[in-house]
Amino acid sequence: MQHFFVTPDQVKPPYIYIKGSDVNHMKNVLRMREGEELVVSDGNNQKYLCVVEHFKADEAVVSIRDELPLDTELSSRVYLFQGLPKGDKMELIIQKAVELGVYEVIPVETKRTVVKLDAKKAEKKVSRWNEIAKSAAKQSGRGIVPQVTRVMRYAEAAEYAKELDVVLVPYELAEGMDCTRKIIEGICPGQSVGIFIGPEGGFEKAEVQAAADKGARVITLGRRILRTETAGLTTLSILMYHLES
Repeated sequence: MQHFFVTPDQVKPPYIYIKGSDVNHMKNVLRMREGEELVVSDGNNQKYLCVVEHFKADEAVVSIRDELPLDTELSSRVYLFQGLPKGDKMELIIQKAVELGVYEVIPVETKRTVVKLDAKKAEKKVSRWNEIAKSAAKQSGRGIVPQVTRVMRYAEAAEYAKELDVVLVPYELAEGMDCTRKIIEGICPGQSVGIFIGPEGGFEKAEVQAAADKGARVITLGRRILRTETAGLTTLSILMYHLES
């Protein structure tokens, strides 16, 4: 069944008014017709079973048949602070992070970041990344569309993370799987969690130390060195399993 997102102000029981590019997608790509069922989420963790009533030039009017139980969100908000990778890796990271339950993705420019984005390029990239997040949220049945924020410098991202309950820094030079296991198992449902992932080449030692000095927990993901596009998704997978167990 097709899944669409709207904003809460578009929900006006007994109808929901779908607007924007989704209308063209419904009419001309999916070729949806009156009477066809679909699922609509309001982006605020509420989901509805709906039926297409009719189309207007720039709007689709659907009627609400039922409110659906929603249990796709993690019990904790998880923030992925991702060091900017080269090429299109960020698109894959965002897509899979949304599938795994991330709440927000923060692109981070670190000392070893190779990619340099000026303001115009960064704005275009972030817009593209948010579209990918929206598409992944539809596909995975999320109750919200995770946001991809503007690109932040490392110090700014660290400041942004200071209000989180737990901050994790997977680091290739860290040791002690038993310690890491205890840290993960100590995270309680409802706590906010930040994950800092370095770009290609990882974090500099000074960056890791600065995070640790502010209370971040430096952890290991095992004996193997993971690529930047693997490390964050591995950490998210571990958290998803822990929080949903």
